Amino acid sequence: MNVTAKSYQIIIEQLRVGMFVILDLSWLQHDFPRNSFKIKNEEQLAKIRALGLKRIRIDPLRSDSVPEPLAPGETISAEARPTEAVDLPESPMAKAKRERIERINQQRAAVVECESQFVRTAATLKHINNNLFARPQEAYQRANELVDHLVDSVLTDRDIAIHLMKDKIGGEEMYFHSLNVSVLAMMLAKQMKLPKEAVKELGFGSLFHDIGKLDIPDRVLHKTTPLTRAEQNLFELHCAYGEPIAKKLGLSRAATDIILEHHECMDGSGYPKRLKGDQISPLARIVAVVNTYDNLCNRPNPADSLSPYAALAHMFARQRNQLDGDPLGIFIRCLGVYPPGTIVRLSDGTPGMVVAVNSARPLRPAVLIYDPEVPSSEAIILDLEHEPDVNISESLKPMQLSREAHAYLNPRKRMSYYFNLPNSRPKARS
Repeated sequence: MNVTAKSYQIIIEQLRVGMFVILDLSWLQHDFPRNSFKIKNEEQLAKIRALGLKRIRIDPLRSDSVPEPLAPGETISAEARPTEAVDLPESPMAKAKRERIERINQQRAAVVECESQFVRTAATLKHINNNLFARPQEAYQRANELVDHLVDSVLTDRDIAIHLMKDKIGGEEMYFHSLNVSVLAMMLAKQMKLPKEAVKELGFGSLFHDIGKLDIPDRVLHKTTPLTRAEQNLFELHCAYGEPIAKKLGLSRAATDIILEHHECMDGSGYPKRLKGDQISPLARIVAVVNTYDNLCNRPNPADSLSPYAALAHMFARQRNQLDGDPLGIFIRCLGVYPPGTIVRLSDGTPGMVVAVNSARPLRPAVLIYDPEVPSSEAIILDLEHEPDVNISESLKPMQLSREAHAYLNPRKRMSYYFNLPNSRPKARS
């Protein structure tokens, strides 16, 4: 146990309401949702005393009152050594803790399954891209199966939870942008209550929106410094280059329009045709919103990328004239003020990282919290929907985290998103 310089031990009799305590116990050995917290009432105080501890560690900087001085001759050992816990019947607080543990375990299992689905989908998309020219009919069939699966999943009655994926999971990074755009566009389409047929066209167009980049040199696509004017002109051709590939695949006009127009802007400042307003297809306007967001979060040089929170703020403050206001507003609302990947500080002072957001309850996301008393491999995920006493107080930049908290939370260098898909899975083929 490492005792920080600002914390010290007191005897249990000195403990009072308003003191900030650090329980040097396993998280499973007590009823409280956290190992460190401020005592709010006499009930919590009694619960701590019932643990059988002789001494307890407090943080005076986060306490409302300073402990009384020790009695003459009383000494404090270097460590608080808990005595055997009192064997009490399960209390309402203990029951709530047990239920919280079950929810956390379910949340971890959901994240693992979501990551597995993400890897499988990325592998499917890789197979599709590898067969675009050699076997276009097979590529289309695989894409159709994948899009049908995504559409059926996203249009279920349940709320869709968007999860943040680990860095470089699955090793198919070049396909993550297409998956991000597809997932976020479909989530947005559901919130906009678009019919299933339109969502499917949106899915096809999103998966292939950058297909024209196959004809753009890698030195331009992956350049981490600003493009020259000539390089920018070449890069902008990827929209037009995608049209003949779309025709070869047999994509619909609506999906092809997404490929052609996802960089057009409402004010006419986009490319390749400088279309304005209603000249741009409605589905392409939806993809433009989520494509802009993902490009801001995942720039060629990760050091230049914006945080999800900053990306949404940038889009709202500086790009409202370029993006369709209706899907932009709905996108900001359903991703929430705190999109997955956002570093936050909770109302109790704990730093954390948003790892999932429920589009129906965007202000109550799931947050991976920094708790040095819990190993990072077992880090606690708090679903704020079930934690009414805890709120997010502010968004932070990763650089504002302590070195220990940064290493523990491991903020993502690149953002990848996916949603839990119930029931069926895409057909696996080699």
